[in-house]
Amino acid sequence: MHLSGRRLLLARRFGQGSRGMDDHAVQETELSPGQDAWEDDRIGSGMRRWQREFPDIDCSGKAVVGRILHLHELMLKSVNRALAKRKLKYPSYAVLATLRVEGLPYRMTPKELLESLILTSGGLSNILRRLETAGHVRRLADERDGRGVVVELTEHGRKTVEPAMRAHAQTERRLIAALSPEERIMAARALGLMMLANRDGP
Repeated sequence: MHLSGRRLLLARRFGQGSRGMDDHAVQETELSPGQDAWEDDRIGSGMRRWQREFPDIDCSGKAVVGRILHLHELMLKSVNRALAKRKLKYPSYAVLATLRVEGLPYRMTPKELLESLILTSGGLSNILRRLETAGHVRRLADERDGRGVVVELTEHGRKTVEPAMRAHAQTERRLIAALSPEERIMAARALGLMMLANRDGP
């Protein structure tokens, strides 16, 4: 099985070459006619302008990073729209959902929450304060450490977050609906590898 000239050009453009992805893998994700319009999106057109004005700068990273940043904005708007019915925004929802999937008794320390979420300690403190005021969580003395506290999901918080979790999952499925099952696996793998490689920051 051989790549078409079009698909080989795309593979080389993104640094895969003929060795980075075998023919079978490319065949599985080959685009249908007309589906390659993604090359002409705002990121693609912006990259062409970069290449024209600064041919000495390798801007190939924008093909991935630029699209992730753009999708982050679009996805966050969609997620917050779905959560608005429960009067939640994503950061607060993320705390409640993380407590819920921890299982009974739905308790975690602030440190454990920070390790699970992309938040600063100050940001988490502000979110917990708002959630506590709304009756979604309560803070208790940590029985394992008298000096510490644990955050517990209340019954009100559980009843609020569970329907929101279903709406959130439905929104996520809609956001990836354009990808085939094989493409979803490849995208998840690629993003996972990027997360592992950059987990310690720059």
